[in-house]
Amino acid sequence: MQPVASLRTAAVRRLRSRSVRREGAAVPQSPGLRPKYSLVIPIFNEEAVLPLLLHRLDQLLARLDAAAEVIFVDDGSRDCSSIVLAALARANPAYKYIGLSRNFGHQVAITAGMDRARGEAVIVMDGDLQDPPEVVLEMIAKWQEGFEIVYAQRLTREGESRFKRATANLFYRLAGRLASIEIPTNVVDFRLIDRKVLDAFSTMREKDRFVRGMFAWMGFRQTAVTFDRPLRAAGETKYPLRKMLSLAASGIVGFSDAPLRLALWVGVCVSALAMLFAACVIGLALSHADLVPGWSSTIIITALLSGINMLMTGIMGLYVGRIYNEVKGRPLYLIDKAIGFESRADIEPRFARPGSPGAIDLVAPESRTSRG
Repeated sequence: MQPVASLRTAAVRRLRSRSVRREGAAVPQSPGLRPKYSLVIPIFNEEAVLPLLLHRLDQLLARLDAAAEVIFVDDGSRDCSSIVLAALARANPAYKYIGLSRNFGHQVAITAGMDRARGEAVIVMDGDLQDPPEVVLEMIAKWQEGFEIVYAQRLTREGESRFKRATANLFYRLAGRLASIEIPTNVVDFRLIDRKVLDAFSTMREKDRFVRGMFAWMGFRQTAVTFDRPLRAAGETKYPLRKMLSLAASGIVGFSDAPLRLALWVGVCVSALAMLFAACVIGLALSHADLVPGWSSTIIITALLSGINMLMTGIMGLYVGRIYNEVKGRPLYLIDKAIGFESRADIEPRFARPGSPGAIDLVAPESRTSRG
């Protein structure tokens, strides 16, 4: 068998030559040309799907009516995804690469890409091809009609288990009842946003991010395009149950104070029941009824009240924890490497101000010309 390093080198060479051969197929790209469209794609250990993804992206770029850029955000991949995408960014001016210093999570990764997108329309999509690149053309058509946010809504969810579909439906029902905003059902982060919307979004720097909820909160003119979501093209899902639960908690806690109100009303109900029970005991005592002494009822009631108290404390702890994350003032992410950007100004966030949480000391971008 060939060593892993030699396999990676061969893959990089094939992708680099492929990029150079196809470069003329799309709208010409030049370093000084401002793109009309920006595609932001977070990547985490996606080496198995990259060849097919890049082929589909090449076809998409060739069909667009204006110049476009593709920004890959490597969210701490441990496979050869970073090697392949870095080589592609050096060889093809339409592709750019951002390597985060570690895995910051999907929601932060797409934020990092949007912070550096230069297009008038910015499209966010996943790299597993469950967000078909061809749907982008329908989004652009809606954007050209005057809509400022165009989100992709799934009609079917091929290959997903009954448990995952049931939990997803439960989340959307809960969010619809508890949240102060209306979050469209069967919608993920696959969407197109206008430059005006992106500039407003860039000012929202909360740490516990639920991006689809943030766009729903913003308003503007929104519409949907529908599609049938296919199976993952290759590799394995990067959203296990633990991450799904964490994202759902961020969505509910971040856009609703209903859990806090629930804690208040549970406390009121339990206190009312306790007072009613005390009144019953006093009545029995005054009527000289025989009260059987025992500790079972005491233990049960104590355990019940203690459990309710811990539950309510945990709910309040979620909100306190979010406050703690905000007041620390750390940046959302750190960038280890940026390739394909022409100047430092291109990779610095537009919102950054000296002394603000967004003012990140980034590494200098690699120059394509200095590497031959």
